[in-house]
Amino acid sequence: MKKQIYSILCIFSLLFVSTILFTSCPKSTSGNGDTTGAVVVNHNSTIISTIPQQWIEQAKANLIIAYGHTSHGSQLVSGMTGLINFISDLYDFNGDGSGGALEFRDTPFSGAADLGNPDREAWEEATRNYLDAHSEVNVIIWSWCGQVSSATESDINLYLNLMDGLEEDYPDVKFVYMTGHVDGSGLDGNLHIRNEQIRDYCSANNKILYDFADIEVYDPDNTYFGDKIPNDNCDYDTDGNGSRDGNWAEEWQDAHPGEWYDCGCAHSQPLNCNQKAYVAWWLWARLAGWSGS
Repeated sequence: MKKQIYSILCIFSLLFVSTILFTSCPKSTSGNGDTTGAVVVNHNSTIISTIPQQWIEQAKANLIIAYGHTSHGSQLVSGMTGLINFISDLYDFNGDGSGGALEFRDTPFSGAADLGNPDREAWEEATRNYLDAHSEVNVIIWSWCGQVSSATESDINLYLNLMDGLEEDYPDVKFVYMTGHVDGSGLDGNLHIRNEQIRDYCSANNKILYDFADIEVYDPDNTYFGDKIPNDNCDYDTDGNGSRDGNWAEEWQDAHPGEWYDCGCAHSQPLNCNQKAYVAWWLWARLAGWSGS
């Protein structure tokens, strides 16, 4: 009888220890703490009404974002600014989070303007200096301004490695990767190849990606223009003769009065900046914890 009781106790002990081990093992995460795989926002992230209000509010309450950019990157900010009047002040933002707004620090860095200005490395040191002085910041995002077009595979590997190093050294900060704007070189051009390099890396390594270029090749009806040599102004080739003679943003705007809002949009059309803003808020909600569905 004692042997039977002892055997039963041993079995229960083993089950208990196994349960502790399996439930206490951490999930595999990326450098920025994501446990659900890559977070990619793109043309599929433009339906802003899909985002539950509670996650907009959660983003405003919990995120402190620092964004480095020059003119092309300003499209996000221009779109976000116009969105407030177009929809509501639910989407309000400012530099200090006052009044319950999203705390969004626009171009706060010293020593670098974007991911390629003054060179391809200065932004990384600027980021470290800023985070060391502002440990409250929990989201970092930088944009390109044309430099992906001329980038080599090695150049993009440098970018990816520098980002990965920042993630390792600042594990409490979410670092957002970005693709470069379209430039009219098409699917066979260097830009597309380098953007694919960034996308593949982010997908394989559970990174956070704002796919700037992908947003620029779809209209709100999900019509694809990426195979029509589109450029950053939304011009595209309508008939395959190699000449850009249409503009998908202007065409959609003309056909949908009242469904878009006018805003300054560097190098491009208002609709492009509208889309960039919708995707930005989708990203903020995801970073705040929303599942995306």
